[in-house]
Amino acid sequence: MKPVVVVGDAGLDVVARHSGPIAHGGDVRAKVTIEPGGAGANTAVWLAACGASPVLVARVGADSAGRQVHAELTSAGVQCAFAVDPDLATCCVVVLVDEDGQRSMLPDRGANARFSPADLDPGLLAGHGHLHLSGYVLLDATSRPAGLAVLAAARDAGWTTSVDPQAAVLIHSAEAFLDDVRGVDFLLPNADELLALAGSGEPEAAKALLSHVGAVVVTSGPGGATWVDADEVVSVPAEVTECVDSTGAGDAFDAGFLAAWLAGASKRDALLGGVRAGSRAVSVVGAQPPR
Repeated sequence: MKPVVVVGDAGLDVVARHSGPIAHGGDVRAKVTIEPGGAGANTAVWLAACGASPVLVARVGADSAGRQVHAELTSAGVQCAFAVDPDLATCCVVVLVDEDGQRSMLPDRGANARFSPADLDPGLLAGHGHLHLSGYVLLDATSRPAGLAVLAAARDAGWTTSVDPQAAVLIHSAEAFLDDVRGVDFLLPNADELLALAGSGEPEAAKALLSHVGAVVVTSGPGGATWVDADEVVSVPAEVTECVDSTGAGDAFDAGFLAAWLAGASKRDALLGGVRAGSRAVSVVGAQPPR
């Protein structure tokens, strides 16, 4: 399998599974866990769980949280190529999970917001491999130049590339975002992100994006996943799984899909690899596989 470099956020998730509706100004009992998180870190760990040997490029703070994240990810089989910010804290995300397993997130990107082009060691792009970029890097004005720089560096090195848009509500200009990802091999949106980019969440709408990217792989939750390229549209169903916590499901799908594709799987089997990983993710609490 080709080497995989993931560029994106790394931090800690404070996951609160509350037992009823949030009471504004009041108390609601919850079960709270603290685990490594961040979209880039989640995808890297799931890649390792799927048999890849990923490198994660991110920026963390010079604090105990940053050291904890580094240790946890290393133990999970991820090579951490972290820049350490002397001023900003390590990313932290408060995740509120309701009784249906659906999550609401309160993110503080912390040091990740100051990710810079110099944080990617050019030596990581030696040989032939794949670079996956978390869209959060592009959707924050402070880190966007670094996101554009790493995509350009990967293309110049002859690497294949993928981008997950990550957050529909943060895509304020579809035209600007599509310009940023022009030329990537795979765009990996969910249905809401596809709606923000193409005006419809239906997989067929992804054909409108093919003037910018090589292929679009759309996840539709219970509707499964679809590969759309210039030649064909391939869809697979979702697995029947109890949703305990949807946090990180898209990141896990990205990992399962990319691991299968990089190992030479067909379009259908690559989609099934993503669906399997995403289904595993929603069946456990937290954004990363149990260790």
